[in-house]
Amino acid sequence: MNNKNIILFALPDNEALATALANQYQVQTGKFTIRNFPDGETYVRIHSDVKDKKVVMLCSLDRPDAKLLPLYFLSRTAMELGAKCTCLIAPYLAYMRQDKQFHPGEGITSRYFASLVSVFAETITTVDPHLHRFGSLSEIYSVPALVVRAANLISDWIKNNISRPILIGPDSESEQWVSEVAINANAPFIVLEKIRRGDKDVEVSVPQVEKYNHYTPVLVDDIISTARTMIETVGHLKRAGMKPPVCIGVHAVFAGNAYQDLLNAGVAKVITCNTVPHESNAIDISDLMKDVFK
Repeated sequence: MNNKNIILFALPDNEALATALANQYQVQTGKFTIRNFPDGETYVRIHSDVKDKKVVMLCSLDRPDAKLLPLYFLSRTAMELGAKCTCLIAPYLAYMRQDKQFHPGEGITSRYFASLVSVFAETITTVDPHLHRFGSLSEIYSVPALVVRAANLISDWIKNNISRPILIGPDSESEQWVSEVAINANAPFIVLEKIRRGDKDVEVSVPQVEKYNHYTPVLVDDIISTARTMIETVGHLKRAGMKPPVCIGVHAVFAGNAYQDLLNAGVAKVITCNTVPHESNAIDISDLMKDVFK
């Protein structure tokens, strides 16, 4: 399928990434209208010709509840107008945390959400989903789901922008992710050490802190939501006498005042990928999407 037969539709707030993708892969962007009737119902109208074309819908699914119906209506409308297929690029994929029943009476919403998306998207492409208890997206999505990873892009940004970086993992669970970024960035990494003295008495230390006093600490995580883990880690580094760290996240979810709280904690800067539109976006994920536009 050549790129003349692909048309890209950017849902609201996804226009900047859509422009980058359209320019890189030489695809046309579709024109359409999405608005709300006075009673709150969604109106969708496609103005572009989609007959016999691969329709790619771009929509990051942070704050997903208000986005799901417009996506569904756009996909169904495109198919009724003769689209060959409808494919979803969701750089950030929501509803991945509730992957088991933690308390009696709860729903496993990651499964339910996947079932809904699989109804209207024939393929899905996403960046670094929060896979914890699921081994792959295929366990919950019934359509082909491609996962692409931002680790190399983050490593490249670190190599090009930070001299003498030392990557910091806040706990042992982060070691695999942080070590991958560090290796690709040709940088050392350490993981904070926790010594539990009691139920509420936990001491956190920075191993070999004297060795890395002249390095710039870099904290890396997949999702920055409340930012509490990063803020806590910044405090540990500050008490250890290290430089103000650079905080890097793949997905800039930033619930509530999390972004300002992180800045106020004393970081040098906050950098994110453009999977979720935010002022901290500095790492472009367009290169990861080449398979969608084949």
